[in-house]
Amino acid sequence: MCKKIVALGCVAVGLAIFFSAGCKKKNADATAPVSVVNAVTVLQQDLPWTIEYPAQVAGSLDIQIRAQVGGILEARLYNEGEYVEAGTQLFQIDDKEYKVALEKAQGTLAQAIAQEKQTKRTYTRMKSLRADNAISQQDYDNALSAYEAAQANVKVAKAGVSNAEINLGYTKVTAPISGIAGKESQSVGSLVSAAGETGLLTTMVQINPLYVNFSMPSRQFEQLAAGFMSGQITIGTEEQRKSLSAENYRKVGAEDAPIYVEAVLANGRVYPEKGKIVFFDSTENTQTSSLAIKAEFPNPKNSRLLMPGQFVRVHLVGATYKNAILIPSSAVLNTQNGMISYVIDENDSLVARPIQAHLQDDMYIVTDGLKAGERVVSGGLAKVRPGQQVQVQMKEFSVSAEKEEVQPAQEDGRSVAELEKVIENAEAPDTQAVPNEAAQEAVPAAQETAPATK
Repeated sequence: MCKKIVALGCVAVGLAIFFSAGCKKKNADATAPVSVVNAVTVLQQDLPWTIEYPAQVAGSLDIQIRAQVGGILEARLYNEGEYVEAGTQLFQIDDKEYKVALEKAQGTLAQAIAQEKQTKRTYTRMKSLRADNAISQQDYDNALSAYEAAQANVKVAKAGVSNAEINLGYTKVTAPISGIAGKESQSVGSLVSAAGETGLLTTMVQINPLYVNFSMPSRQFEQLAAGFMSGQITIGTEEQRKSLSAENYRKVGAEDAPIYVEAVLANGRVYPEKGKIVFFDSTENTQTSSLAIKAEFPNPKNSRLLMPGQFVRVHLVGATYKNAILIPSSAVLNTQNGMISYVIDENDSLVARPIQAHLQDDMYIVTDGLKAGERVVSGGLAKVRPGQQVQVQMKEFSVSAEKEEVQPAQEDGRSVAELEKVIENAEAPDTQAVPNEAAQEAVPAAQETAPATK
């Protein structure tokens, strides 16, 4: 009997300890500190939409300077890489044989003219005699034919002189355009010809105006087109849109165009002249899923800030996103399954919400998944979980409706080689999303608990 009492006592003590520990654990959970998160309010406002693309500069004309006659290259008369005006002599080819050829042609012409004069006198006499029936018709016809043949010989001789003058002129190789003259392809003393590899002397590129080539992803073009059709995206002012036509657009400068292009250099500064779109491909490049675009930039001072072959970033400026839903980039978590934001509900609990959005500067324009006035977590998204109770600390989030002024680029006196080195060192920003463990865990929960709302 005593043993039973002792056993029951042990069980009672054990149960007491167990429930006591459980209560302590429950109390500990109840008093655990709530995580503090920074949050912002989702904004809705009109936003100037500037789209950025990688691009490459090209000259408006890029030509080869070739010898049009053969001979020894006697001199190079320009400095490689310098700007030259149209008509400037670049090379001199040995012209001695071409001078001789011209003199010979001139002598042949003199003979032809003399022969023409002689046959003309004979023809004049024969014509008078024929009128008096003093000679036969055959004699008259012979005199006329000789005179006409002499006239034709004069024309041939004149053409020979012109040809000889042209060939002599070709020995002076001049710049057909104003632009940058490149490196010589044939050294002084080389035998050049009008055909074949030895005919290439140098190249030239026209830098006023300049072209900047870039591509727009087809998906983004579809998004823009849909925005234009729905009125969610507008271009330029209302006055510009009313007066816009294909003919008007060709005539206006970039300053008056409803949409224009800025070129951003490797140092982050903006090229001082605005560009205008002059070509928009209507056929998609199936290999890159993009559409080719070409913008024309004036370069009135023949500046070297932009050079053919240089890589830059371009901004497409002039579009306005009407009533855009905006959140900071710190409120978006990129995952392998897409983007999510943590929405804070009325009970200060977190809901992982899948969203559709595109990056604009340091914020996102949300096209699906959020609405104005909602609260979203900003920063530290990898440390929170769906359903978590949080203490909210609101932060200010505002967006200026005005485009931020960027310092224009200035000539800095650097050589072409130094500028090329800067260009080579330029790096494009990495826009690849890096998924993390927390994001991958959050997406399934978001899909189950919080359907996207517009």
